[in-house]
Amino acid sequence: MGTAKKRYTLFTARQLLWLVLPIVIEQIFSTSLGFFDSLMVSNIDAAQAVRSNASNAIGNVDYINNLIIQLFSAFATGGAIVTSQALGAGDRPRANKVAKQLLALVVCISLGVGLLCLALNKPILGLFYGNVDSSTFAFQRTYFYVTAASFPFIGLFNACAALLRAQRKSFSTMASAAMSCVVNIGLNAVFLFVLHMGVLGAGLATLFCRAIPALFMLALLSQKDNTVRVRVFERFRFDGAMVRSILKLAIPSGVESALFQLGKLMTNTFVNAAVYATGPKSVTGLDEAGKLIHINVQANGNTIANQINNFASVVGGGVGTSCLTVIGQSVGAGDPDQVKYYMKRMLVISYVTNAVCVGTFLALMPFLTQLYGYGAEAKAIGRQCLYFCLFVQFFTYPLSFTAPGILKATSDVKYVMYGSVLSMFIMRVTLAFLLTTDRIPGMPQLGAMGYWIGMCSDWALRSILFSARLLSGRWKRASGLIREPAAKE
Repeated sequence: MGTAKKRYTLFTARQLLWLVLPIVIEQIFSTSLGFFDSLMVSNIDAAQAVRSNASNAIGNVDYINNLIIQLFSAFATGGAIVTSQALGAGDRPRANKVAKQLLALVVCISLGVGLLCLALNKPILGLFYGNVDSSTFAFQRTYFYVTAASFPFIGLFNACAALLRAQRKSFSTMASAAMSCVVNIGLNAVFLFVLHMGVLGAGLATLFCRAIPALFMLALLSQKDNTVRVRVFERFRFDGAMVRSILKLAIPSGVESALFQLGKLMTNTFVNAAVYATGPKSVTGLDEAGKLIHINVQANGNTIANQINNFASVVGGGVGTSCLTVIGQSVGAGDPDQVKYYMKRMLVISYVTNAVCVGTFLALMPFLTQLYGYGAEAKAIGRQCLYFCLFVQFFTYPLSFTAPGILKATSDVKYVMYGSVLSMFIMRVTLAFLLTTDRIPGMPQLGAMGYWIGMCSDWALRSILFSARLLSGRWKRASGLIREPAAKE
């Protein structure tokens, strides 16, 4: 007589759908902020040269902003994992205590980082983009000043969003992200096309669209009917043991996320700094003062490819974020078989949704690239890079980004950190440098395509490292589900 297959109901198919779908939509709204800033600035009524430099400046600063945002997100991730595992174990008091510690910790860190970036605006930009022309650098400084002031609100938003997702309230985070997107587009239209404020206007729109939803999220988190609730005006003091439990997960996640974004930032500077000997490389134009300036069309094409690919990648990122709740609560329930069951389900969801997303963007590619106010050369470079990276993404993205989200939710954060950093420096940074640099004689100068070859190679190696870890079963030791060495499954 065969054994009946065990059914797991911690998350039904319907519950998974209503958890994952709002998070994916939220990711789309969040990704759109820098995209709309760059897109709308690229189409303002000014000389083509100035438009290109202003839009490229916003794209450059967004790399730095994303690096810093990932730090805040990593701390929120650490708290979300502890909270989800506590909820899975039915320990509501511990979940509420973690929430208070997390919120205070992230807000303090984001305030400090914001003040540091305001004080060191020029040195930070000079470190990564010191070789750009003077007009682009001036635009970068303006945009970075304004967006750095929004960092405390980003930290607050990320912490609140992580805590609401942990209690399965992803519709609330989606609504807040939608609010942010609407505010951003509306204020961009006013500041850019009515008041003609240029890059300053784009930065102010981003500041307001981050502040308003962050305060809204805090109000949602303080509601009485929440499973996990934070009282804003309640007496508070840091709990050393609780903070250490959060940091134990947050620091490896933060190192991994920050170095990953640093790798993207470094490889982007390779494309901006190089002067390419072959192929479409640059055009010249006049700025508003009539001065002849140089425009790197490889950098502009890379900006197009990066911003559109960010949208094409939101499904993988959204499913990975959902794993923190699904797998985290499964681990808290203490059943290894249930954890493996939901691991498989999340990977299947990731592959199916990623395939749909990639197919949609491949079909829309010609239309999307035409939205930018760049020249034909830059658009052609952007399309070429996108066709290549989307083809690779179809096969590799779920294993390279959803799988580490699963591993993080089991508390296996150190392996994710080591694997991500190793892959990023070997493939993304080293390979991209060799294929884009004009400083090593005899090396091919592939421009933006060299950047994407390095990135896609990184995705492939990440897929191998993280899928091998899942199959080995060693994540069980990090999760505390077993104490002895894991056996091969």
